[in-house]
Amino acid sequence: MAGRSVTDYESVTVATVSIGFDATPATNNGIKPSAATITVETAQLRFRTDGTAPTSSEGHLAGVGDVIELTDRGECDNFRAIRTGASSATIKITKYAEWTT
Repeated sequence: MAGRSVTDYESVTVATVSIGFDATPATNNGIKPSAATITVETAQLRFRTDGTAPTSSEGHLAGVGDVIELTDRGECDNFRAIRTGASSATIKITKYAEWTT
């Protein structure tokens, strides 16, 4: 049987420099996340999951209320976001670990 469990929750401000989320085991109950759910609040942003930093005009566009689903460890490790306009965005991140029994 397989499943996933929540390992951590984080709130991140996305401003003028691209930023990821803290995917280190030390802050995630000792477990690197293998999936994440991200909700966008307060302002529009752009994001990438391929290891390249987005810019305010390049990357996937996400608006207020959008939900971004990351489905593997590589996407979690490589997630980066940047705001598109004059206002910083806030993202709420729930991180998960996969398990099997």
